[in-house]
Amino acid sequence: LGGHAPVIVCEDTDVRSAAITGAVRKMRNAGQVCTSPTRFFVHDSIFDEYTDTFVDRAAETIVGNGIDPGVEMGPLANDRRIEALTALVEDAREHGADVRTGGGRIGDKGYFFEPTVLVNVPDSARVMQEEPFGPLAIINPITSLDEGIEKANSVPFGLAAYGFTNRADYADRMVEGIEAGNVSINTLEASLPETPFGGVKSSGYGREGGIEGLQHYMIMKNVSHSISIV
Repeated sequence: LGGHAPVIVCEDTDVRSAAITGAVRKMRNAGQVCTSPTRFFVHDSIFDEYTDTFVDRAAETIVGNGIDPGVEMGPLANDRRIEALTALVEDAREHGADVRTGGGRIGDKGYFFEPTVLVNVPDSARVMQEEPFGPLAIINPITSLDEGIEKANSVPFGLAAYGFTNRADYADRMVEGIEAGNVSINTLEASLPETPFGGVKSSGYGREGGIEGLQHYMIMKNVSHSISIV
């Protein structure tokens, strides 16, 4: 029930802040979060600056035992995730993607995988349709917000989506146009306990959290009562 979550980065945003936020949040729990941002669609006028900043921060991620001081990212859940991510990276490389950092397993003990950034990934690559569920980010250029929304909606998933802009009209267009149960602007927080959380399309049905989540545990009773007025 994941979402292969898209991130649209518009040309008017604070590039460095958005890039660092994206790189740090992407590596949260080694990317094994259903709302993890994965597909970053960045306006071509800021693409190089954003990508360079993102790659540098991702490469600096400290990987290791999650209970050790200073560690920022732990291991994957099992060896199957190592195999799946390796296959997606190799497929993307074969289709012409640029592996800017990472791309492989770390050592031969545990299930540690390098923070990985793929750039200019063609639509034909498997990773554009298959959620990696790991520390792998895709960064592709766009020429307009409309193109970004179209790319965001190009998968059968729709759990979380994100946008970065300082323009209210851009924000409104993303909120209205992106097919996802949760859309966040200028933040990579997808939900709060007091708000409804859920997806659309192949990302599930129903909601948890908020009043809407409580309604699933309630039985509604419809009462019709006819009376005679004397």
